[in-house]
Amino acid sequence: MFRTRGLLKRTSLTTNTIQTSTNTTTTRGRKASKVPHVCIIGSGPAGFYTAQQILKSHASARVDMYERLPVPFGLVRYGVAPDHPEVKNCINTFTQMASNPRFSFLGNVSVGVDGDSGIPLTQLRSAYHAVVMSYGSSRDRTLNIPGECLPNVVSARRLVGWYNGLPEDTDLDVDLGVESVVVVGQGNVAVDVARILLTPLDALRKTDIPEAVLNRLSESRVRRVTLVGRRGPQHVAFTIKELREMIKLPGCQPHLNPHHYTHLRDIIPDLPRPHKRLLELLAKTGLDPANPNNLAATHTSAQRTWSLSFLRSPIQVLASEHQAVTGIKLAINRLEGEPGRERAVTNTETEVMECGLVLRSIGYQGVSIHPSIPFNDNTATIQHIDSRVMGLEGMYVSGWIDWGSVGVFQYESITACHHDFTGMYVSGWIGTGPVGVILSTMTSGFSTGKAVVADMDSGRLDISEDKPGQDYIRDLLAQKGVRAVSFNEWSTLNRHEETEGARLGKPREKVTSISAMLKLMNH
Repeated sequence: MFRTRGLLKRTSLTTNTIQTSTNTTTTRGRKASKVPHVCIIGSGPAGFYTAQQILKSHASARVDMYERLPVPFGLVRYGVAPDHPEVKNCINTFTQMASNPRFSFLGNVSVGVDGDSGIPLTQLRSAYHAVVMSYGSSRDRTLNIPGECLPNVVSARRLVGWYNGLPEDTDLDVDLGVESVVVVGQGNVAVDVARILLTPLDALRKTDIPEAVLNRLSESRVRRVTLVGRRGPQHVAFTIKELREMIKLPGCQPHLNPHHYTHLRDIIPDLPRPHKRLLELLAKTGLDPANPNNLAATHTSAQRTWSLSFLRSPIQVLASEHQAVTGIKLAINRLEGEPGRERAVTNTETEVMECGLVLRSIGYQGVSIHPSIPFNDNTATIQHIDSRVMGLEGMYVSGWIDWGSVGVFQYESITACHHDFTGMYVSGWIGTGPVGVILSTMTSGFSTGKAVVADMDSGRLDISEDKPGQDYIRDLLAQKGVRAVSFNEWSTLNRHEETEGARLGKPREKVTSISAMLKLMNH
């Protein structure tokens, strides 16, 4: 958050109002290069949607996409729940777009670091007219409580990476030989990890979960999962789709305390329709367990259960003398504030919830890949206005503004800070924070693509100077001994995974080792 003062206008950004630190203003109608070169860092949906918009809107622009892994698609491949294959259908659109001759994928390339194998951001800026950062949010928010570093206190993000075959999480040390699991958090990711832990193995075998992970899950003794939230049931962050799936989960029954849901029927009528439908289903499940229309009530032989615990904040993870997790100590909260804007306030009263595994699912954070980037540590996002990277020193408006999630405010004049960020853009979570679903990421990507092309057309982005693009970067990579992977090489690996998957009766069998990926791509 930044306290500034002056005049604020809510309107879209117009480039001719922007002044640089040298007091020069941008002008329109500059001589354009025939081939503008755009670099996109990150190959998740935000990056692909940005590329799609640029290629569609500009007849000659070339787009090069850089990815640290040898494979594309980011969280679509490694973050979407394996039992939600329909969410991954956007990969078909991305693959079709990748066939555009003005698009290139360069995988296995790290960006932003000055080490032996990485390409510094400064080199990319010199090689391209525009650099779009769309590398997402890769760091966990932490609880910062005693016991958080114990074995079997695991990030939900890493568990998701593990069962999705992310190479860096392949060797995740998680002990599933426990009966009770506590998930701290009540968002979609929290529900996803709970559902995977409770889903019958026969159903999981039909997904693209790697065989090595399935073998580990076959030995799981998990029988109870509790999702803990610091506020009330009206504040849950999961969607109705996720709730329906939990209610219908075979061999599993919800254990919900009716006392937690009685007040929902009083507030439901005044809620927006999506939130209303979610709470109606939650109240029905919690208050009418004997209702024959409630599918969970038919699971009389269920051996596994899930539950929701509200108004609780973790204050310590408890362990035995052998450092095995035995439970989590929770502070009991109360709500304060006006309806719709309540906040959780901790009481002195506490309780202990027994468990053998704690999963932390309280959100992701972005990281800065270069010290010169204007980064907001509070929101863990890159500062921007309408997708254009901008520093805030010397800007004056009134009130408090969260620049990580608000990119729609403009000023009578803007004085840029000490660095010139012209030609730098953000797309997706690194600009908005980890919010929304793929549809909202698509909107962000399209908006960024339009901003890049608008700046080319207006002259704010000077494309009259010839830039070498990937030719220069490939020379640097060759000097460092780094092999850049092409989209065609990824296609070779993709066919291998699909062939192996078909043999096992599943969509694909993911290769989880980077060295194995590169070896297969050589064939």
